[in-house]
Amino acid sequence: MTMETKAPILTMEHITKEFTGVKALKDANLDLYPGEVHALMGENGAGKSTLMKILTGIYKKNSGKITYLGKEIELKNPKEAQEAGIIIVHQELNMMNHLSVAENIFIGREEKSFGFWLDDKTINQKAAKLFEKLGISIHPKEIIGNLTVGKQQMVEIAKAISYNARIIIFDEPTAALTEAEISELFRMIEELKEKGVGMIYISHRMDEIEKITDRVTVMRDGEYIGTVNTHDTTKEEIINMMVGRVIYETPKTESAVKEDAPVVLKAEGITMSPSVKNASFSLRKGEILGFAGLMGAGRTELARAIFGADKMEKGTVFIHGKRVEINSPMDAVKNGIGYLSEDRKRFGVAVDLSVSENSVLTALSQFSEFGFVNDSLAHRTSKEYCEKLKTKTPSVHQLVRNLSGGNQQKVVIAKWLIQNSDILIFDEPTRGIDVGAKSEIYTLMNELAQMGKSIIMISSELTEVLRLSDRIIVMCEGRITGELDIKDATQEEIMRLATLREQTV
Repeated sequence: MTMETKAPILTMEHITKEFTGVKALKDANLDLYPGEVHALMGENGAGKSTLMKILTGIYKKNSGKITYLGKEIELKNPKEAQEAGIIIVHQELNMMNHLSVAENIFIGREEKSFGFWLDDKTINQKAAKLFEKLGISIHPKEIIGNLTVGKQQMVEIAKAISYNARIIIFDEPTAALTEAEISELFRMIEELKEKGVGMIYISHRMDEIEKITDRVTVMRDGEYIGTVNTHDTTKEEIINMMVGRVIYETPKTESAVKEDAPVVLKAEGITMSPSVKNASFSLRKGEILGFAGLMGAGRTELARAIFGADKMEKGTVFIHGKRVEINSPMDAVKNGIGYLSEDRKRFGVAVDLSVSENSVLTALSQFSEFGFVNDSLAHRTSKEYCEKLKTKTPSVHQLVRNLSGGNQQKVVIAKWLIQNSDILIFDEPTRGIDVGAKSEIYTLMNELAQMGKSIIMISSELTEVLRLSDRIIVMCEGRITGELDIKDATQEEIMRLATLREQTV
């Protein structure tokens, strides 16, 4: 794309935004050309979302200038933005699950016959034409709640196109998608580029940025840092712009576990049809045991069975050589196991409670006397762990919902450390976390292992698995298909084992 020969469809210049005296944006800039995919990057709290909320009329800027299609604009609300052709596809999709696909696309713009009857036939025909144009194979009458997240996202994109979108903003669009769905999304993005639609792409995934974007704008602490051509820069340079320091993601080359380290957990023949089939493995003291595999391989299901969150059909668990019965998470906690779910907001933290309340949640008996919680002891302990884990929060009284993803994850870690868990299961520990916070979580996990904690880490990012693991277990379709010492592990071998289906064994 030769952008120099085109006029930008959007320029945002010197944008500032204050919330009760706190400057969320200071002199932020962004421009976008027709048919461009422009990445907007920065750590959580860098101001990306605030800038997009100003563009789509959710927030009103304090100062600065927005020019769209050659005219200065001030959008008052998201409806005005939609009608102007500026659409955001949110990470958490805003769909009416009980309505059909066509009804979701044309909600608020329904066709009517005889002035008041809803004309379902017409909107179904319109949706079908839209899907045909975009190469989407979804039936307009399908109930939206029956679709996968990837298909729902395609419906959202189709809805954007139905508004004659000139700009589409993608906010972490691949966070919950399978590899096949990501490929389909990228195909649609390529088609939208050819149609001249400008796209702003917010993601923490560097491989995606390199693959589909034309330029990258980086923000840090609410300020504009710079814009670079994607193919003229390196991942390290972008990361350095984001965090103000170089972060090296070098793979581990040898295990840090002592040869005589005792086995702290042993699982034998764990079965949960159809997701886990006869899985056996062991975990040593001070070890980070990585679990790799494609979506649906059964890694999370295996972890949840060991934690007692889901009931196993068959299998035995030994802790420190002793057979234990784990029928519930409470049994797991009593046996020193802590679980950090991939879905922090549903299973990891209570977002409407404070940092302090979340931190002591699993260890209330340590802070209670005669049925009353000793608040001052809880606050002191929580503050101590905030300092240990470098959790960024104004105070331990801050609600967890107001923290960034990385700091929410640290609160979950604090919760299990205060409970004194020796075995920690980290399920997708850095999902939705920016690159700077990711590096801090990596350092923290290595420090925990050095302290003698044992970690099971499930991750879909191969670079993460190779960077942290001492040993790697690979799963495919519910079965353990291989075990690799870190010194022998490569991305190619992990992927071979991750696709080793039963009939090929």
